Amino acid sequence: MKFHHIGIACKNIDEEIANISKIHTITKQTEKVFDVQQNAELVLLTLADGTNMELIAGKQVETFVKKNITYYHICFEVDDILAEIDRLVAEGAFLISPPKPAVLFGNRLVAFVNVSYGLIELLNSK
Repeated sequence: MKFHHIGIACKNIDEEIANISKIHTITKQTEKVFDVQQNAELVLLTLADGTNMELIAGKQVETFVKKNITYYHICFEVDDILAEIDRLVAEGAFLISPPKPAVLFGNRLVAFVNVSYGLIELLNSK
């Protein structure tokens, strides 16, 4: 597994981009997309140090935002998403969302698992 991004829940993506840009230099920004399967609006930012931040707004994160919880998930890129799910589940992880195409990542497969330290998104490298 290789770190890919941190997922941040927000109420309004444009407002959050403005807030982040006060603190960090944003060097890249994808177009905002709406992912029907995730029922969320998404954008990926790259900061000057190379860190990627995915901003997520919509029904998917509504409960988090209402509780003022902005940390949503950490994402790792993997070569074989099915094998990685099997490995993590064998180690005690719980599969939250099985693999499905993600619009923001060119329809590469993503899955979500819950581990002892929170929610992990797995992003298939191919």
